[in-house]
Amino acid sequence: MEHVVIGIEGLVGAGKTSICRELIKILPNTILLNGGNLYRAIVYVMMKSGANLDKLKAQAKEIDIKTVMDLFHIELKIENNETKIYMDGHIIEEEELQSRQASLAVSEVGGKANNEALFVFARNLIEHLKIEHNIIVSGRSLMQIYPKTDYHFFITASLEERARRKSIQYKGEVDIEELVNHIAKRDELQKQAGFYELSDNTICIDVTDCKTVEESTQKVLNHIKLPQCQPKG
Repeated sequence: MEHVVIGIEGLVGAGKTSICRELIKILPNTILLNGGNLYRAIVYVMMKSGANLDKLKAQAKEIDIKTVMDLFHIELKIENNETKIYMDGHIIEEEELQSRQASLAVSEVGGKANNEALFVFARNLIEHLKIEHNIIVSGRSLMQIYPKTDYHFFITASLEERARRKSIQYKGEVDIEELVNHIAKRDELQKQAGFYELSDNTICIDVTDCKTVEESTQKVLNHIKLPQCQPKG
């Protein structure tokens, strides 16, 4: 049975993760490989160990991300059809990975660090998981990591809408204007790193006007066909 790999990238705060989680509820025998969270965990753990962000940025080209992953015993596991990240056998909670400090650090370090070994690790993992599952991969540089991706989506939304959604995520504890500036800065860093480059096969989906994650997800689903079976429900 042939399984498919669906890559989902997009602008900061456009709702990629929510769409991915909705898709694994709908598409049969599908798991979510959240590469973004793995990368966040690696940078987050470096910062928690006492590394200064300015020093990390200055030395980023010398950092082999996969070596850091192994050094801190960071593991990726699939539980309930999606990615969970562990360090030394203890789970790193989603709230820690999604903090504004961790998010900005990833944007500033990620485009400069040596990602080659990590990309090989990710490519081999996808090949292994694909034997038994359809896979949704969320992250950056997905076509570079896995050129055989069957569907590659890039999710977009207006800056104002993305700030509004982030405000909800942060439970209104962060000023909207501050979020707009934060997201705009991350956008610029992502562009500089080449993370917003599109391939000839990329399907761009604008979800600015979508009122719910279900609406956003349906825009993606409209382009997906699984040859072996129909979506759940």
